Amino acid sequence: MRALRTIVDMSYARHFLDFQGSAIPRAMQKLVVTRLSPNFREAVTLRQDCSVPLPGDGDLLVRNRFVGVNASDINYSAGRYDPSVKVPFDAGFEGVGEVVALGLSASARYTVGQAVAYVARGSFAEYTVVPANIATPVPSVKPEYLALLVSGTTAYLSLEELGELSEGKKVLVTAAAGGTGQFAVQLSKRAKCHVIGTCSSDEKSAFLKSLGCDRPINYKTENVRAVLKREYPKGVDVVYESVGGALFDLAVDALATKGRLILIGFISGYQTPTGLSPVEVGTLPAKLLRKSASIQGFFLNHYLSKYQAAMDHLLKMCESGELVCEVDLGALSPGGKFTGLESVFRAIDYMYMGKNTGKLVVELPHAVNSKL
Repeated sequence: MRALRTIVDMSYARHFLDFQGSAIPRAMQKLVVTRLSPNFREAVTLRQDCSVPLPGDGDLLVRNRFVGVNASDINYSAGRYDPSVKVPFDAGFEGVGEVVALGLSASARYTVGQAVAYVARGSFAEYTVVPANIATPVPSVKPEYLALLVSGTTAYLSLEELGELSEGKKVLVTAAAGGTGQFAVQLSKRAKCHVIGTCSSDEKSAFLKSLGCDRPINYKTENVRAVLKREYPKGVDVVYESVGGALFDLAVDALATKGRLILIGFISGYQTPTGLSPVEVGTLPAKLLRKSASIQGFFLNHYLSKYQAAMDHLLKMCESGELVCEVDLGALSPGGKFTGLESVFRAIDYMYMGKNTGKLVVELPHAVNSKL
């Protein structure tokens, strides 16, 4: 059994407020990147006896109950977002849990026991220190809120800022049954668009239909290019693209006159040494010019000034039932439900096999020796 420490008072006195007698272990588990590689299993180590971090004056100490898995976790473990990064560094960047300790300044908005969601480095851990000013209060500790943090806000902000959606527009969503695709489908339907979604199974097609998708295309049983050419001969007005490679090329060819392709990722290339998937760059300028079409990238970090308003809006929609926040906890995966930090490895494998429907989430069961 882990040694426990009860934090009621510290040398800097009131940095910790009403702790309600709750006990925090001295040590915790966390996932640490120990080698730069897009192979998550090679890059990341599960460390067992790490010190539980202490929050500063403006921080929260969050005990994570659910953590989100993203395609970009392997870009992060490969050091692609910061070429100067040195190992070791903590993995994961979104979580939902309870505040178990907090600094004095942070107590102006938060209390011990409060449920919060956050995007911050080091979420693949039992406890994470989160600056209070980037946390989002949530009604309860539910995995569905994880779906909104990165996946939901990416869909909302990219379509709001770049999509120019309006009634009757034709929108193609690739990987439509995935973590972010599910929101692109729903938000496009709310804008009264005609939505086409690509996916990889009949079960995912059924899921897309339940979201209101007008034309799911299972690329395992139908030729996507042929379907688009036959059923949408004038092309599509907007593409929400996250796959890359051949599907990116196909989507460019499917653009209508003045069509727009919003590029949010290219998952098909992330596992390669370069992180890229080959595309037909040579003919791209001519294709865009011929149609007065455009391609624009979207990276959430460049829209942080609008992030909190987007998150608040999506939370209201989720709570009112206007938005489906599908999560996949791995119940149908070969090894069963994703429980515990050790299952993050399986969850990432599951994602890259294209098996998940909705947002991939790992549950971190709370320790029996904790009162919260």
